Amino acid sequence: MLGWTREQLAERSKVSPATLADFEAEKRTPYDRTLADIRRALEDGGIEFIPSNGGGPGARLRKPVPASKSVVRTKAAVRKKQRGRRS
Repeated sequence: MLGWTREQLAERSKVSPATLADFEAEKRTPYDRTLADIRRALEDGGIEFIPSNGGGPGARLRKPVPASKSVVRTKAAVRKKQRGRRS
């Protein structure tokens, strides 16, 4: 979905490429902490994990939040809003 290489996932998750390869080949069982690191990297990359809802668990790309609905504000926007309140 993200088009990442194993090396890119390794870098983002802080899990070595050899360890990821072992997991893929089912040569090793991952620790819970390692799975959490991989999941966090994928979620940060835009993957949304879906719980079982009759069709089984899955994953999809998260929808982007439109800029108009984003809660992120620039310092300039905050200052402008504060100036408007003083008037």
